[in-house]
Amino acid sequence: MNSKLPVDSLARAATVARGLAMDAVHQAQSGHLGLPLGCAEIGAVLYGEVLQHSPDHPAWLNRDRFVLSAGHGSMFLYAWLHLAGYHDLTLEEIKRFRQLDSKTPGHPELTHAPSGVETTTGPLGQGIGNAVGMAVSAKMAEARFNTSDHAIFDHHVFCLAGDGCMQEGVAMEALEFAGHQKLDNLVVIYDSNAVTLDAMAKETQSEDSAKRFEAMGFDVETVDGHELEALASALERARHAGSGKPQMIIAKTLIGKGIPEVAGTQKAHGEAGAKFYEAARKGLGLPDAPWFVAPEVTAFFAARREQQEAAHAAWTKTFEAWRAANPALAAELGVARAYAHTVPADTASRTPDKAALFAAIPAFPAGTKIATRKAGQDVLQPLAAKVPLLIGGSADLYGSTLNYIGDLKAGDDDFKPGHRTGRNIRFGIREHGMCSILNGIAAHGIFRPSGATFLVFADYCRASIRLAALSHLPVLYIFTHDSVGVGEDGPTHEPVETIPGLRVIPNLDVIRPADPEETAGAYVAALDRTDGPTLLALSRQALPPQDQIPVQTRRDGALQGGYIARKETAALDLILLATGSELQHAMAAAERLGPGTRVVSMPCFSRFNRQTPEYREQVLPLSCRRRVAIEASVTSTWGRYVGLDGVAIGIDRFGMSAPGDVVMKQLGITADHVVSAAQALLSAK
Repeated sequence: MNSKLPVDSLARAATVARGLAMDAVHQAQSGHLGLPLGCAEIGAVLYGEVLQHSPDHPAWLNRDRFVLSAGHGSMFLYAWLHLAGYHDLTLEEIKRFRQLDSKTPGHPELTHAPSGVETTTGPLGQGIGNAVGMAVSAKMAEARFNTSDHAIFDHHVFCLAGDGCMQEGVAMEALEFAGHQKLDNLVVIYDSNAVTLDAMAKETQSEDSAKRFEAMGFDVETVDGHELEALASALERARHAGSGKPQMIIAKTLIGKGIPEVAGTQKAHGEAGAKFYEAARKGLGLPDAPWFVAPEVTAFFAARREQQEAAHAAWTKTFEAWRAANPALAAELGVARAYAHTVPADTASRTPDKAALFAAIPAFPAGTKIATRKAGQDVLQPLAAKVPLLIGGSADLYGSTLNYIGDLKAGDDDFKPGHRTGRNIRFGIREHGMCSILNGIAAHGIFRPSGATFLVFADYCRASIRLAALSHLPVLYIFTHDSVGVGEDGPTHEPVETIPGLRVIPNLDVIRPADPEETAGAYVAALDRTDGPTLLALSRQALPPQDQIPVQTRRDGALQGGYIARKETAALDLILLATGSELQHAMAAAERLGPGTRVVSMPCFSRFNRQTPEYREQVLPLSCRRRVAIEASVTSTWGRYVGLDGVAIGIDRFGMSAPGDVVMKQLGITADHVVSAAQALLSAK
């Protein structure tokens, strides 16, 4: 127990934070009061005593990260960031809770974030996965950048989660991974209030949580979540545990504490308690006027900020000495910061040069017929040498996705206890957890994460992929086995609808290259992008190279998203469009359809759509309305390119089990089908 703990100041701060939460939800007539009220003491100890951070330097590289996994309780985070002194979380922003263009949206969002919001949370369990990813990144940073003379990374990741988070499968995937990896810089605080949204938690859960987390490899302690000294003691022990295990603090709390009419019931979860607003404020001893921050609370956090500023200043001296002694490492860290959501003004940053990346990839010999997953393996190795902070992972599929950085057979560069510099992460069969963890690595802002599985399992990852897109995180997904070309594995593993379903996610680039050189362009495009995620859809089956198209045209074409693969030699009267493995059929069909036929390769719709109107018109002139598209997937996303007068050839049904080439032919993914459709259009002139 900390005998010097400023209990009275922390208790007063907890009361003020409760008042701000009630004021905000009452004014917005919307929001969740249960967690901000029930966890106020947790917030007081975290922000008033435990967290190593600096409101005056919010991008401090070595700050502790705090993740509110139970993002519906966002007023908890906003209230404490305001009290702690974060400059852009003003009282005016608190008053604009859940209003248009405020920095206090309904759930914490990086793209609307005030300083101190580390990740986008709301979908339950995702924040736990993100916190695990941040802990992974912090361990990697310690191993890669700390020296025997200077330790510039030694921070912790704290995560507050509730019963709802713990019931989500993604959270359990991430926590199992954290326990196995012995991430002893991770501290999870479980707000165990025995309530979920619809009912008391006993209606849907009955496991012994402490034993469950112990079995996963956590140190576990259960405390009263309203006892300040017990909380402070538990958190201090967790930071300095020395056991080599991640830490789990089960905090028993009263949801909605401060509103007796709903406290401890499911009614406290949302805004039901707001109707008791005035009585609750009086019961807490708050004045009648809303938005009250006690002067003594302001003074307490002002003194706390001075302590934090002193800690930051001491770290800065260490950092400057490290930078002077290790210029190569310092340059590497500067490059890494190009991938951060917020780049510190005093830190060098730049993205990799596209020309240098292309120069690192040898041209594939003419006639190279390989799967684009294999081409991806060949492209990845020289790029990884050029981008040393690129890391990769796979959901137990390295032997199929072929994205291991280095020698897979040796398997000697895995991230694991005892080898934290490893660039490859074995996630096990945890696709959703993998992608949530990748988001946390990206949000941490040091390393560039990538992860792999079969494309059909993108459905297991979709919620995390969506959040990466929403949060503008530069995650790279290397998803293979992209079509019915999977063949014998059958319709359960043939992602006929997956690519169109991913294309409709805003801010996600889906690139489906047609051959090795387009694959090279796809990887460079992905690494060049820092404002959102990119998904590479790669084939299992070998594809013929399109050697009639110049190498650089194919590479640049992937960067542009769409390009002229075969130009007509007479007046343009027909455009064939294709992507991925189907480009070969469009090219073959064009040879039979006459000199007025153009072929356009469209590896990435969203990148093409970002090109200038002039470029798009040059590639797909509006004057030519006779168009045929072909892709081995459902046809719904091709309408904007073929229009009402064109035809999209695809697979608007599930696949079948047979050799891949047989399935393709049976389902009409052939040059013959393209020719027939085109001739029908031409004859209708």
